[in-house]
Amino acid sequence: MSKPKIGIIISSTRDTRFADKPAQWILDLAKQRGDIEAELIDLRDYDLPFFNEAASNLWMPSTDERAVAWQNKIAQYDGFIFVVAEYNRSITGALKNAIDQAYNEWNRKPAAYVGYGAVGAARAIEHLRLINVETQMAPVRAGVHIGGSDFFKVHPLGANGPISDIEAGILPGANDMLEQLVWWANALKVAREEDARVAAE
Repeated sequence: MSKPKIGIIISSTRDTRFADKPAQWILDLAKQRGDIEAELIDLRDYDLPFFNEAASNLWMPSTDERAVAWQNKIAQYDGFIFVVAEYNRSITGALKNAIDQAYNEWNRKPAAYVGYGAVGAARAIEHLRLINVETQMAPVRAGVHIGGSDFFKVHPLGANGPISDIEAGILPGANDMLEQLVWWANALKVAREEDARVAAE
């Protein structure tokens, strides 16, 4: 079986976003492992309209070619790490819209989370976990929350230091998260492939 392919989704599209710093950090950490392949998925690169289909692609094919291109991209991956900004106690509108533009492509794949903000995006991630459950994903327990004084040590409005300045505090959680993500990615990949084999018979 090939190594699971993990997409790291940058969920903020603001010009002044902070997301690139933690996204690059978790990508570099994932690439140090030999048991997965990982790459960034930047929502800025996808000109997604607001969801305007007759129904989710659970029920019928999408008609907008931009939505279909997004679905095809998501279908390539065996699991995801969401890099999460917290806006008013929830996720960004861009991320919610991106999730809504697909359905089948999220199913039976694990989801992990790297959040940042005053409370480490904890509230947004709890909301995102519920959304991921509805799209039939498997959220992992461990996650990374860059919050409080650590957040301001690395944010441009604070000391703007590198993530390495706070790594000692967040690395154990990141390693636990990646271990859980890899386990679920492998288990669910095997199960999806078996389902596809049975369906083809």
